[in-house]
Amino acid sequence: MSFERLYKDGHEEVIFFSDPSCNLKAIVAIHNTTLGPALGGTRMWPYASEEEAINDVLRLSKGMTYKAAVSGLNLGGGKAVIIGDPDKDKSEALFRSYGRFLESLNGRYITAEDVNIGVQDIEHVFTETGNVCGVAKIHGGSGNPSPYTAKGVFRGIEAACMKVYGDRSPKGKTVALQGAGSVGRYLAKFLDEAGAKVVVCDINERNIQLLKEAVPAVEVVGVNDIYDVDCDIYAPCALGATVNDDTIDRLKCKIVAGAANNQLAEDRHGEILRQKGILYAPDYLINAGGLMNVSIEFEGWSDSKSSRMVDTIYDTTLKIFAISDEQNIPVNKAADVLAESRIESIRNISGKYLGNLGHRFPGRKTRN
Repeated sequence: MSFERLYKDGHEEVIFFSDPSCNLKAIVAIHNTTLGPALGGTRMWPYASEEEAINDVLRLSKGMTYKAAVSGLNLGGGKAVIIGDPDKDKSEALFRSYGRFLESLNGRYITAEDVNIGVQDIEHVFTETGNVCGVAKIHGGSGNPSPYTAKGVFRGIEAACMKVYGDRSPKGKTVALQGAGSVGRYLAKFLDEAGAKVVVCDINERNIQLLKEAVPAVEVVGVNDIYDVDCDIYAPCALGATVNDDTIDRLKCKIVAGAANNQLAEDRHGEILRQKGILYAPDYLINAGGLMNVSIEFEGWSDSKSSRMVDTIYDTTLKIFAISDEQNIPVNKAADVLAESRIESIRNISGKYLGNLGHRFPGRKTRN
């Protein structure tokens, strides 16, 4: 990592936390706080190197800035990664130590669940800091955000179907679902209930079994075979960069719409999809349902309020498709235009001091 890279991508701050007593190795990246405090989940992953972890957290945190901006939230973008094996390295001490470090950031970064982090883990973090979302409902939180993330992706798929087929329903469509984790399972249920056929893969056999219990009609294929499925919609719901030079020519679909972050390995792949006649639903918009859900915890969470907010993803996705057509640019660039214009408009009024309004996202008190 270099300062030049941080300048280039616009990051404000990158913080490394370590605690040898519990083997905590964490990196927090705060990308932009123009619209408000940075909010983004923490993921735990056995990265092969520190460089790989840094690359991931920098890409993800920038994506969170754009996700919050394009979704109309008064939040900035940040992300955190914990280097470790979630099956071996998790402990109460690790997450409480992590929470104490987060408390030292004074609310500039608020965390939540992400890959391999569950509500129980977040509960341990919550013991040490109020700057956390996705805590259990018994403590005033919203719990697992996965159902809302999946619902937002489903709304994005509906918008893409409306654009491509003239009907928002995915009924009768075949969806190649890459990833049967928590979000993937909920998305598969939505799709199945809507009358779509779901073909799925996952590196974890346990995830496949759980999905088959929830949606018995799913068809399972190999991890590397998912790109060759003859389908209408490719829905990447695992890790990012699965639309890349090696896979893009193998896709047999009209729509790419899923929950994974950073689905395009490089920006140029958005233009390649456009040239191939494949509509791309911008990932950081349609997977924003989880962020929307946890963002309202500080003002008082309710399922109806969260659901109404997530439903707006349908109209915003159609708006971005329209920008893409009007400006003759790839959809990923159109999403950037909408996000960047909002950030810039708020940045332009930031010099107008209105007195001490207080923090709009005060951290909840911990349970200590």
